[in-house]
Amino acid sequence: RYEPTWGSLDARPLPAWFDEAKFGVFIHWGVFSVPSFGSEWFWWYWQKEKREPYVKFMEANYPPGFSYEDFGPLFTAEFFDPNQWADILKASGAKYVVLTSKHHEGFTLWGSKYSWNWNAVDMGPKRDLVAELATSVRNRTDLRFGLYHSLFEWFNRLFLEDATNAFKTRKFPTSKSLPELYEIVTKYQPEIIWSDGDGNAPDTYWNSTGFLAWLYNDSPVRDTVVTNDRWGVGSICAHGGFYTCSDRYNPGHLLPHKWENCMTIDRGSWGYRRDAQLGDYLAIEDLVKQLAETVSCGGNLLMNIGPTHDGRIAVVFEERLRQVGAWLKVNGEAIYGTKPWRAQNDTVTPGVWYTFSPKEGKVNAIFLDWPVSGTLELGEPRAKLGETQVKLAGYEELLKWVALGEKGMVIALPQLTPQRLPCQWGWTLQLTDVN
Repeated sequence: RYEPTWGSLDARPLPAWFDEAKFGVFIHWGVFSVPSFGSEWFWWYWQKEKREPYVKFMEANYPPGFSYEDFGPLFTAEFFDPNQWADILKASGAKYVVLTSKHHEGFTLWGSKYSWNWNAVDMGPKRDLVAELATSVRNRTDLRFGLYHSLFEWFNRLFLEDATNAFKTRKFPTSKSLPELYEIVTKYQPEIIWSDGDGNAPDTYWNSTGFLAWLYNDSPVRDTVVTNDRWGVGSICAHGGFYTCSDRYNPGHLLPHKWENCMTIDRGSWGYRRDAQLGDYLAIEDLVKQLAETVSCGGNLLMNIGPTHDGRIAVVFEERLRQVGAWLKVNGEAIYGTKPWRAQNDTVTPGVWYTFSPKEGKVNAIFLDWPVSGTLELGEPRAKLGETQVKLAGYEELLKWVALGEKGMVIALPQLTPQRLPCQWGWTLQLTDVN
């Protein structure tokens, strides 16, 4: 049994499925999807920081005295079709999904008895959005279902009172935050608990270790659940299951601990923005590059989309997810279930990232630019004449190659028209019998 101490909890082995999965989809959805302007931090930037674009936006578009709470009934989700969402998630090639059950605004997407009249069952959609998505994902896909949960809430009176008392009182975690966590685990049995938002309070205030000890010892998901590292000040990148370290974390080198790169397709926001321009969205080439870099360095990629207030996944997000799925159909062997190789990227040719498939004993070299010369030089593999074989994923015939001394090789790529390429953005060479 795990003790409620970081020493004991950090010793728990991470369930193997998480490292094998490599790729998940993050969904930021809530009342912030109604103004869908600027950022999911809309309430804070408008009311607390009083940032000019937010103040002007409200003055221009809403009557005087309109409050953030007034957005609640406008979060309607009338087009929300959980089966359609599940089908898009499946098509993306993702192996898990993480939905924001509650962001820093405190609005819960399930009918929480600890969030009276500020939840999706009491107002707005009048639906249990968490339950509906969980059911569809489990019925229609093999994705693992996870939930994001914010520990703190910007404007909750109990939290603000505790903060004023320098967190010597613990009214908010005992009456709101912790009961919600127990509630979502018991009710929805998520296999990821993605915690966030420590409100500058220590983990002792949140009783994070007490909750995690219950989660790992006695909860209905104790054997398969994974958690992140956002459990109070000082815990990020230091304690918990996998490390996130910071948003959009992509170190570019191997880390000694399992980590995740959570990032957004929309460069500017996690929530949906009505005013986003096409150039604000990462192109599929950027996403393939992020995936290759992240996995080669031992990380998972958690790619975020923000649905609309009426429950649609905007077509630009759907297209990106389906494009990643199409790429993974061809190159998935170089991603799923792989381990980092002795080299993460190539020393001679930039934009080449390595992974290792332990079952097949293959080294995968993912290259992001198709060379004009038709040959690709790799500085890292040690090839052996008569033994080493080179294949291009999605192409039948073996490729010809020559060794460059002790280490390195030049590979002749097939001469293919653009239509005959196995995929359009990034390709995988599978090398067998390289030292």
